[in-house]
Amino acid sequence: MPNMRVITSGLEFPEGPVVMRDGSVILVEIMGERLTRVHPDGRKETVAKMPGGPNGAAMGPDGKIYVCNNGGFGWTDINGSWIPGPVKHPADYLGGKIQRVDIQTGDVETVYDRCGAFELNGPNDIVFDRQGGFWFTDPGKRRARDADAGAIYYCKPNDGGIVEMVHPMDRPNGIGLSPDEKTMYAVETPTCRAWAFSLSAPGVIQPPAKAYRRDKGLVIAGLGGYQMFDSLGVEASGNICVATLVKGAITVIAPDGKIVEQVDTGDHMTTNIAFGGPELKTAYITLSGKGQLVAMDWPRAGLPLNFLNK
Repeated sequence: MPNMRVITSGLEFPEGPVVMRDGSVILVEIMGERLTRVHPDGRKETVAKMPGGPNGAAMGPDGKIYVCNNGGFGWTDINGSWIPGPVKHPADYLGGKIQRVDIQTGDVETVYDRCGAFELNGPNDIVFDRQGGFWFTDPGKRRARDADAGAIYYCKPNDGGIVEMVHPMDRPNGIGLSPDEKTMYAVETPTCRAWAFSLSAPGVIQPPAKAYRRDKGLVIAGLGGYQMFDSLGVEASGNICVATLVKGAITVIAPDGKIVEQVDTGDHMTTNIAFGGPELKTAYITLSGKGQLVAMDWPRAGLPLNFLNK
């Protein structure tokens, strides 16, 4: 792992890194049930306590951090590392919700906990578009003998409502937008498939001309062997960088689906990547099995995020 440096350790299953302008990183600790700011010197500061399972996070147009709260996981100790499962619907499950956090006061507000007649089950990852709307994935919950069907939702700007856009999916996880915001990318964890959805307008999926499921877009990439996709980040070039479980790597996928490279990280629970630093050429990666936030020099620039890096 060339140039990898540990920013901090002792995190309780970190995910959802948001790289701030001052060089700090705000992230969630799912097992710790909190939103945490990690300073450049490694110092940790609790921003907010978030009961349940704070998961993906993103900066919104109002300067608040929006968090996908999955409602809580069951946990298993494997060789000294705590990982979610095997049952991800624990007895103390609090229900899925989208929450926003005032990072100055730590106040937490629930924005959505349902879409029409259906409750959110386990929101996971989130990305904002230029208009201030946001997409998020909900893989649902897995129980001993059954599991929820996953979905992708779009939330209109200014709390304008929530719309179910894709259903069902097989545990959709990471989600992102292309640089021109004409394509939405999402990955499924167990299938290790990357999907591309053409957008005709913000929050509007353009059905592909040839596809078995016209509402689901097109599969552009998949990996062989026992690997699973988690969250993702997008490069300024348009490449999709997907945290890859079991393998312990970041898989870089070109927009046409070609695998550009796999960058090993040394942790089978590599869960997220975000970009910051000069020219956005520093990759901040959560190694959830080790409980670490690490950084490494990245050969290509990350995509500036709306309401954050610009």
